[in-house]
Amino acid sequence: MTSTPHSRDLRAELESLTTEAFRPELADIDRLPTLDIARLMNDEDATVAGAVARRLPEIAAAVDAVAERMARGGRLVYAGAGTAGRLGVLDASECPPTFNTDPEQVVGLIAGGREAVVTSVEGAEDSRELARADLDALKPTPDDTVVGISASGRTPYALGAVEHARAHGALTIGLACNPDSPLAAAADHGIEIVVGPELLTGSTRLKAGTAQKLVLNMLSTITMIRLGKTYGNLMVDVRASNDKLRARSRRIVALATGASDDEVEAALAATDGEVKNAVLAILAEVDGPTAARLLAECGGHLREALAAAAKG
Repeated sequence: MTSTPHSRDLRAELESLTTEAFRPELADIDRLPTLDIARLMNDEDATVAGAVARRLPEIAAAVDAVAERMARGGRLVYAGAGTAGRLGVLDASECPPTFNTDPEQVVGLIAGGREAVVTSVEGAEDSRELARADLDALKPTPDDTVVGISASGRTPYALGAVEHARAHGALTIGLACNPDSPLAAAADHGIEIVVGPELLTGSTRLKAGTAQKLVLNMLSTITMIRLGKTYGNLMVDVRASNDKLRARSRRIVALATGASDDEVEAALAATDGEVKNAVLAILAEVDGPTAARLLAECGGHLREALAAAAKG
């Protein structure tokens, strides 16, 4: 295979990245007993939470900015390639059942489209143009937030998404795992979780992937807390779409109210299975339609609706 100037430049770029660094002390890892490899891997993983902790102020600032825009009707859009893109798609797909969000409120874009979730789509991550086209299909607005996700912080697809989103006035976040990354520099909020070299050289689905998942958990979960999707630490906006979630719904209403099983069932029946409405109906002693009205008037915030009900 002939080496081209572009390939040589790319190799030099990779060699400069912390996430791509070779660790000679692990060169014989394949000769170790399985338990020793597991311990090494577990020790590596244990460092990720600390790396995230060092960036909590940046994460909190980004969450507040996202929540402000989503409260105005904006969307949260993740954009990445490979593992980073899959993690964005995963986080977005879990928001509707967990927080009863519309599927269009939190969106995961992955280079190469849905096929790339399960199959590698060669070359897709190298295209800024593809990111711009994927974003244009969503018609981004200034109330939206676009999160570019890339372990290297240099992936063209993630960079293209952030750059195009900023051109449309959207809020942008750049999540990377290398310091001084172009992605963080291009975004309104740069979050760089530097986890160091991987156990397997260049396999950024490991510590880097774990770090990205932890940050995405925070971005979506804390944003939803700020939007009133929880009551304390209870998921009162859970969407009961299967037997497990229906059982969870009953349990959450019981935990929030201390009501008997019969009262919980009656409240859920009166509110078409909406957990938050059922909690309000029991605690404020109102009927289903009144609970729905109070919550609508309070932007879906249960505590505010309870206060409004108490005032009469």
